This record gives sequence, C-alpha cells and structure tokens, in this order.
Amino acid sequence: MYTIGINFMLTTSLLIFFIGLSGLTVTRKNILVTLMAIELMLLAANLNFVAFSLYLDDLSGQIFVLFILTISATESVVGLALITAYFRLKGSIVFERIK
Repeated sequence: MYTIGINFMLTTSLLIFFIGLSGLTVTRKNILVTLMAIELMLLAANLNFVAFSLYLDDLSGQIFVLFILTISATESVVGLALITAYFRLKGSIVFERIK
C-alpha cells in the first residue's frame, strides 16, 4: 500500500494557496474569480489541517475542517446571492462600478 507523506501534502497545499493568492491579486476586476480564489485559499488551509491531523494521529484537525467547510459554503452562498442581486439591479458586476 502506498501512503502519501506529509511533505507532499504540505507542498500541494502551498501550491494551491499560492494559486488562490495569485488569483486574488492578479484578477481584481472579476468578483467571481475573487470568490473562487478565496475558496482555494481556504481549501489549502483545510488540507494543512488534514495533513497535520493525520500526521499527529489526532481527530480534532479533521473536525475543525468540517466547521471551516461549513462556513466557507455559507460565505459562497451569501456572496453569490449578493452578486446576483447586484447584477439584477445594475446589469453588471464589474468591481470598478461597485467602488
């Protein structure tokens, strides 16, 4: 049986986090891409929690991930609802017009 080491999981988490960070800094005009970048950063943090939870043989990290995923899903729903309402009102969701 092949097991994945903690170094691989942390490297993958770091890569996902920097992809989200670059998406957040490079494309600041599109709200949907910004929300997806924030979600990637949260998922990278979750991967860190799971990696250390497995490495330390402790279940509390995985329970914490469930709470973060719940909050993250709620944040996405509220954000998309606000974007939809703003689009119906103004006809565009460009950041420059919102400011």
